[in-house]
Amino acid sequence: MSDPHEAGAPRRCTGLERILDLDLAGLDAIWGRSPRHVPAAALPSPFADLLSTQDVDALLSQRGLRAPFLRVAKEGRTLPDADFTRGGGVGAAIADQLDDTALLRLFASGHTLVLQGLHRSHPPLLHFSQQLAADLGHPVQVNAYVTPAQSTGFSAHYDVHDVFVLQTAGEKRWRLHRPVHPHPLRDQPWQQREDAVSAAAAADPHLEVTLQPGDVLYIPRGWLHAATALGSMSTHVTVGVHVWHRGHLAETLLDEARTAVAAHSAQRTSLRPGVDVGDADDIRHDLEQVRAALLEALAAVDGERAATALEARHRSGQRPEPVPPVATVEAASDPGPHDVRPRAHLRARVRRIDGECVLVSRAGRVVLTEDEARLVERWLGDEPGADLGPQLARRLLLAGVGRLRGQDPDAVGSAT
Repeated sequence: MSDPHEAGAPRRCTGLERILDLDLAGLDAIWGRSPRHVPAAALPSPFADLLSTQDVDALLSQRGLRAPFLRVAKEGRTLPDADFTRGGGVGAAIADQLDDTALLRLFASGHTLVLQGLHRSHPPLLHFSQQLAADLGHPVQVNAYVTPAQSTGFSAHYDVHDVFVLQTAGEKRWRLHRPVHPHPLRDQPWQQREDAVSAAAAADPHLEVTLQPGDVLYIPRGWLHAATALGSMSTHVTVGVHVWHRGHLAETLLDEARTAVAAHSAQRTSLRPGVDVGDADDIRHDLEQVRAALLEALAAVDGERAATALEARHRSGQRPEPVPPVATVEAASDPGPHDVRPRAHLRARVRRIDGECVLVSRAGRVVLTEDEARLVERWLGDEPGADLGPQLARRLLLAGVGRLRGQDPDAVGSAT
């Protein structure tokens, strides 16, 4: 059964409505094909609640972040981590914590600061990114680019994922050119086509636009782009959408077919002694046998089985709503009744596995009795009268599947 809470806790608007003037049908018309600039006036609210300059400074100087959460670049050159990290001092002797003094000097000299993984380290963007991922059906990550005035952090390039750029402070001029390699995959980065990228970027842009605070720019994967801060310091949030594509479907079909072929003893037999596997003629007969078996197995792959395999990958690509471990254990120690709701973004389903009813979700697996499974399905569907009872409610709380109502995330995060 699908999880109706996938889109998140109650909020003013979903993630997609927050950043785009199109619904899913409208987005589908340009998805992966055309960029789109959305001015702030067309959107419900600005982005000051998602990331402010004060938030940036706190992340850089007060949170003890380590090098993987920051890159520093100038005009296309990325600095080594040692140029802006140092040990944390007494009691926190980790060698690669961010050095705010070094970052102060680097930013003053024109370097761009790239805060990475903000969908894990900054609560407002964590909640927003989970809502957007649920809306889109594709996993997302969030970075922020803080660029000094009149500076360019990165030269023209393309990304292997779709991007939504959210301008949060200052102004930035963007130049977009058509792809030199449409719909690139993760193993097809722009550096493989550096000459073609440079040549294309030298021509007149397909789109040139200056983003103001609250503006959004959608850039499909493969589109060349470069940006320059104007007038004063500029900050934008980049939401990277790691899209599912047909290549993933092909991988899944092939994996299932290989498993099916391996179940037949005839396909597991050894090749003859003296075989030369580098000679096409020498292995032709065996290749044809295997090819025929694979084609037969591919045709027989059940769609439900393929979807189950993809669902497992989808679960691992994002995390569920944050849960407070200490407060939850303390609350669960109370034997009284608990008002428990499903934890958001679980991707929870009740399945029958090896003869058992199992609640499968991003929080792991919980084995249920037949009666419990029926109750949990109603509970996931938010049906009236789905009373779990104190024992089952406590189990779901301690398994990280449920959350107590009233223990919701901070108001800013849950409302965006």
